[in-house]
Amino acid sequence: MLRKFLQRAICPAVLFLISFTAVAGTDNIAPLASISASSVLNASFSANHVKDGLTGIENKGEWACEGVTTDWGYVRFPWIRLDWDKNYTIDRIVLYDRPSLSEHIASGRLEFSDGTVVWVNQIPNNGTARLVQFSPRAVSWVKFVVTDGKGKDLGFSEIEVFTARTAQSDYVSWVDPYIETNRGRYFYFITGSRPFGMVGAAPHTRNKNQNGGGYNYNENEILGFGQIHTWMISGIEVMPASEAVDPRGGEQTWKSEFSHDDEIVQPGYQRVYLRTPKTWVELTSTERVSFYRFKYTQDMQAQVLVNLGGYMGNSTMADAELKKINNREFRGSFSSVKRYWGGPKDVKVFFVVQFNRDVDALDGWKGKDLLKNIAALQGDEAGVSAKYNVKAGDEIKMKVALSYTNIANARKNMDTECPGWDFDAVRQDSRKVWNEWLGKIEVEGGAQDQKIKFYTDLWHVLLGRQKLDDVSGDYPDRTTGKREGNFTDAIFKVKTLPKTKEGKVKYHMYNSDAFWLSQWNLNILWGLGWPEVQDELSASMIQYADNGGLLPRGPSGGGYSYIMTSNPTANLVAGTYQKGLLTKVDARHAFDVLKRNQMPGGMLGSNTDVEFYIKNGWWKNNAGITIEAAFQDWAVAQMAKKLGRKTDYNYFLKRSESWKNCFNPAQNLLFPKDSLGHFTSNDPLSGAGFIEANAWQATWGVSHDIPGLAKLMGGNDSLCNKLNYAFEKAAPQDFVFAYNDGYVSYANQPGLSNAHVFNYAGKPWLTQYWVRRVREQAYGGTSPDLGYGGHDEDQGQMGALSALMAIGLFNLQGNAAVAPVYEITSPIFDRIRISLDPRYYTGKEFDIITYNNSRENRYIQKATLNGKALNRFWFSHADFAKGGKLEIWLGQEPNKEWGTK
Repeated sequence: MLRKFLQRAICPAVLFLISFTAVAGTDNIAPLASISASSVLNASFSANHVKDGLTGIENKGEWACEGVTTDWGYVRFPWIRLDWDKNYTIDRIVLYDRPSLSEHIASGRLEFSDGTVVWVNQIPNNGTARLVQFSPRAVSWVKFVVTDGKGKDLGFSEIEVFTARTAQSDYVSWVDPYIETNRGRYFYFITGSRPFGMVGAAPHTRNKNQNGGGYNYNENEILGFGQIHTWMISGIEVMPASEAVDPRGGEQTWKSEFSHDDEIVQPGYQRVYLRTPKTWVELTSTERVSFYRFKYTQDMQAQVLVNLGGYMGNSTMADAELKKINNREFRGSFSSVKRYWGGPKDVKVFFVVQFNRDVDALDGWKGKDLLKNIAALQGDEAGVSAKYNVKAGDEIKMKVALSYTNIANARKNMDTECPGWDFDAVRQDSRKVWNEWLGKIEVEGGAQDQKIKFYTDLWHVLLGRQKLDDVSGDYPDRTTGKREGNFTDAIFKVKTLPKTKEGKVKYHMYNSDAFWLSQWNLNILWGLGWPEVQDELSASMIQYADNGGLLPRGPSGGGYSYIMTSNPTANLVAGTYQKGLLTKVDARHAFDVLKRNQMPGGMLGSNTDVEFYIKNGWWKNNAGITIEAAFQDWAVAQMAKKLGRKTDYNYFLKRSESWKNCFNPAQNLLFPKDSLGHFTSNDPLSGAGFIEANAWQATWGVSHDIPGLAKLMGGNDSLCNKLNYAFEKAAPQDFVFAYNDGYVSYANQPGLSNAHVFNYAGKPWLTQYWVRRVREQAYGGTSPDLGYGGHDEDQGQMGALSALMAIGLFNLQGNAAVAPVYEITSPIFDRIRISLDPRYYTGKEFDIITYNNSRENRYIQKATLNGKALNRFWFSHADFAKGGKLEIWLGQEPNKEWGTK
């Protein structure tokens, strides 16, 4: 049965001290209104103060009525009204009572110009937010009439009115970072980041790696704000606190309660109120510098803690070194060690921290020792406390610049990217950048939740895999050294990227999760909207191989992690070349790297395992790796063919048929074999001999040769019947299962191509049907609980597939064929416009227009490409590159003649 997804609108937030223009991407329009009120106490409590952005300060920036009370209990209840000169579509209002406990507006009613009324109860009596949400309505005025309260001079500190998403034209407004945060990993939720930025600043509410690690929506306490949220590295924890906090006790002493009601989250910006130190925290960033603004609501002795020791999410900070430069700056480094997934044993991170005003004192701690007025600090379990005496309304700004090479480069990163202290300018520039990137694919039509999910998908696609190099072009190289399991006792070197004649780097280096099976998601989508990303990442991976010989699976800190299996980056590089996007490295050299890594001594596997695979035609005891290696052999063969390397083409093409040795005709599925060629399992739902999958899920992963699979199964009908049975069995669980479980699972990579297999087995209408079902059930959620199958989003892989399903494009072969194509399914939007990058494509844009679109109309009736009938289920990448228009007509019943010729 179809799961009922919880829908949750993003909560508007308290505004304090200055006026903000966005909550989760939408605008506060109260500053545009003219204000009238029943009465005003005096000029110091003007009604206009409800829109001045000064919130939560007693007797400052407040509206108060001319109050009247009697000894028999009467209280004068006031009203206040906001008028605009035109209609605005709004869906939420935030009310802030005066912070004084003596005057309290407890309840009232909101009256709107369209004649509707919303009653509001239980307004907090401390000046914090009362969020009021309602269905969108177009209004020219709104009035609040107080119906209950106590005290004399009742009033508000602030009233905020927020436009609905449906009224917004920018793309940031449609991103919901909260989606599936209850299930995500430590690096899943990163608000303070640019696309692929080195810095990833964000709070964490749980200090763990996976399954609700990092920022978990269910929690009500923030433990700290980390500056690095990458796959295997974390660190530099920042936290404002009161003087009473003893930092030696760690997160349990400085953690603070918070509420989503007064929180703003969006790409490139977050703001949250920490209730324990009564401090607002705002964060934004450039690519390599995080930027904070702390605002204080009360007079206090404050400290800003910078923790440089202990476990954070996925690794441990150790061996901190720090030196005070002056009363506004300190610099240093720490080592990221003990990471769960492997990689270089020690990744040193360098930083420069600056404040916009002198510290009153710079104290520190190391282990159990408190240190006063430090000039330097070194050791484990260490940190720094910047002390300030602040007044209500004060703000302190802080910047943290990073580098993986040295302190001098960290300082250069700051001086180049963020030399000044204009927080709002940096925030707005970040929003501009995100809008430019997200806007490469523009969609119209569809339901509101579908559009929210789509742009959140794109956010994840562009969020992970962070830059590693400095503005100078320097980067860390840790590709050499002694390997110990999944770790390397790496030798640290600083290298410099090749540059253009203009002095710009030709490409960047990256930290990255594994590219395992990304041929079914990122490798396709990046090339559509952001071809330079695919070009850059391919060049970066080749550079890793030039440094250390191996093509990375998932590089970290400039070295290898060995996460997952086989040689998945070969698919990325081959697909990049086949689409004509490999411009930043020499294609023949890149091929040599791919070829070398498919052989003994390369990344494909141990020498013994690869030699056995080459000799016998299957991976000993593992059908899953056999399938992976066979596809990679095919991708390398296709690249060889296009390069004119006939011998290499024939060799790897023959190897790409190895999967057939694992075919079990008794069950018409692939199974693992032992060294003697005997099947090691007969249970198709067992994960033994597979990688996070089973026979039902993984068999269809031979997507380079579906006709060959169909032939072994007894024909297209037999294949389609068997695969359709698997989908029917998985549908009641929304196609979502844990590792190795279930018939079809869209919660993990091995099953992500399954719905598109029917296209190549003569029944494209089944692909259209199941793609729509999967996208709705597995990826259709927009709540903190559901959105990506609740399992492994993996730095945009699930988001990319969700987005591809939404726009109705895919390629089962990961664009790795000599002449890549895009398979067509039924888009969920009426119009999709993909802006083509002129550096890679001759066309200006590619439009997809869908007629008769609805949730019920999921079957393609006919299609045209640039006005000409298109009876195939695919069109070429070459046609896409020239730009054009794909038009699709949908209906409720399948047209079994379309796409089958």
